[in-house]
Amino acid sequence: MSTIEEAPVSLHDAPSKRMNMIEAINDALDVMLTRDADVVVFGEDIGFFGGVFRATAGLQKKHGSRRVFDTPINECGIIGVAVGMGAYGLRPVPEIQFADYIYPGMDQLISEAARLRYRSAGEFIAPLTVRSPFGGGIFGGQTHSQSPEALFTHVAGLKTVIPATPYDAKGLLISAIEDNDPVIFFEPKRIYNGPFTGYYDKPVEPWARHDDSAVPEGYYNIPLGKARTVRHGEALTILAYGTMVHVVSAVCAEKGVDAEIIDLRTLVPLDIEAVEKSVQKTGKCMIVHEATRTSGFGAELSAQVQERCFYHLEAPIERVTGFDTPYPHSLEWAYFPGPVRIGEALDRILKA
Repeated sequence: MSTIEEAPVSLHDAPSKRMNMIEAINDALDVMLTRDADVVVFGEDIGFFGGVFRATAGLQKKHGSRRVFDTPINECGIIGVAVGMGAYGLRPVPEIQFADYIYPGMDQLISEAARLRYRSAGEFIAPLTVRSPFGGGIFGGQTHSQSPEALFTHVAGLKTVIPATPYDAKGLLISAIEDNDPVIFFEPKRIYNGPFTGYYDKPVEPWARHDDSAVPEGYYNIPLGKARTVRHGEALTILAYGTMVHVVSAVCAEKGVDAEIIDLRTLVPLDIEAVEKSVQKTGKCMIVHEATRTSGFGAELSAQVQERCFYHLEAPIERVTGFDTPYPHSLEWAYFPGPVRIGEALDRILKA
């Protein structure tokens, strides 16, 4: 039987409304801009236009163009400015329009933001939260669909966060903005606006439906580094994040598999204790992510599970991922880990 973790007790009586992920992110930014005068939001077309996905719609009008503003098309400049702002006391929230465009800013993220606290012996910090849509689902092809999360998990000093529901998106984004270390906040664009409608007039695939959560109004946060048990089960443990949480949940429901599904929420810091506890209970582990297989984050998860749970494992660890190719345009649905490949992996691991 599927069980979803409830909101903290303090939020049970808080007014809430149903939001999609875009609305929840917008609400989190609005809450923090109102709550903390040091928070500033900026990026390409995020001010007057409200962002290409409208995640910042209305914020400039409400909070002014000094706190929500547009930048030139210059990702290294966007990140570089954010590092300087953070060092001098602000809490910048820059947006990189697509994760595919973040590479020009990698030097600023890796050499400056991630190391500033360490190299200054704590005299300076870089409390910036870099928001960016990532992954496929919009037929964006190789330049608008990449999932580069594993690159950032390799960098000491960076935190990497990926929400799977509107409730988590708001609470995790608030925690990221309040954190004194730089955070990469990847937003799965495939589930930004609710149910994915598939090819034009085709019906929604059940396995791709979006959890349109009830989101409490006002301030709340979700601690970074705490995974969420989406579903308790005994047959195996499935580790996923972002869009894949919904995909594996639906596939398991369709096949009647009693899986324990863990939504990692944050890749760094990783809630390895929750992972270890679950795998030791079930004895089997499957990892699902959209990014390419080689050196994907699933490889790190597999290594940690092997190191910590070796004597509890009853079958080889399964990984279901994207392929080691540039992201395709016309074959997007074949590239995604979907019902067929996940189902085949479930059959293999359950028969082992």
